[in-house]
Amino acid sequence: MAVQITTHEAVKKIIDKSSVMIGGFLGAAVPLKMIDEMAAAGSRDLTIVSIGAGYRGGGVDIGKLVLNKQIVKYVTSHVGTDPNLIKQIVAGEVELDLSPMGTFIERIRAGGAGLGAVVTPVGMGTEVEEMAEKIIVDGKPYLLFKPIRADVAVIKAYRADPLGNLQYKGISNTNPVMATAADIVIAEVDEMVEIGDIACESVGTPGIFVDYIVQGHNYQQRKNIYEELWIATNKL
Repeated sequence: MAVQITTHEAVKKIIDKSSVMIGGFLGAAVPLKMIDEMAAAGSRDLTIVSIGAGYRGGGVDIGKLVLNKQIVKYVTSHVGTDPNLIKQIVAGEVELDLSPMGTFIERIRAGGAGLGAVVTPVGMGTEVEEMAEKIIVDGKPYLLFKPIRADVAVIKAYRADPLGNLQYKGISNTNPVMATAADIVIAEVDEMVEIGDIACESVGTPGIFVDYIVQGHNYQQRKNIYEELWIATNKL
């Protein structure tokens, strides 16, 4: 059974040099409250696994961790929207592990399933070849990528019950697959409900994968955060 704790208690699970998966992409289905706690806690030398670096003037999302220089390695498929992260990568302050978006997700799925590698033709003939081992299968060239796992996954869902079953609403994004590929899974949710309130067919992540549940922002609070940030950014 998952344990409901505060975000302050949950962030203590993320220590220096941890590898941390963070769900969501460019503001969609992102565990904003837990990221705020991570930024405040100041854990150092983190390996962050995220499909892309969200950037809203550095004032929200993973941009906060970038500005704090808490990241030593970034495993991703997209970095183009965060100029601060790009500067740190170019300066050699952050190591980059980059793979195509579909390959990135498949690497996490492989990590959760206990598979040994992802073998794909995607990226052949491009710079991606430099980021993976090349192998030949039945006379054809493929790229071999290692699976991805993490010490902690911080994911975002709509609702959770006391058993840890999660329901997603709208965009589930990378959250369900990340829940399978970490030693500790912390789910930030809009609301807690009773056992039975989430229909079986609506369970996006079974409770067996979830260790801790924290109360996050609801939809209106998230909307207010992004609207206020947009106003502040456009006044600059």
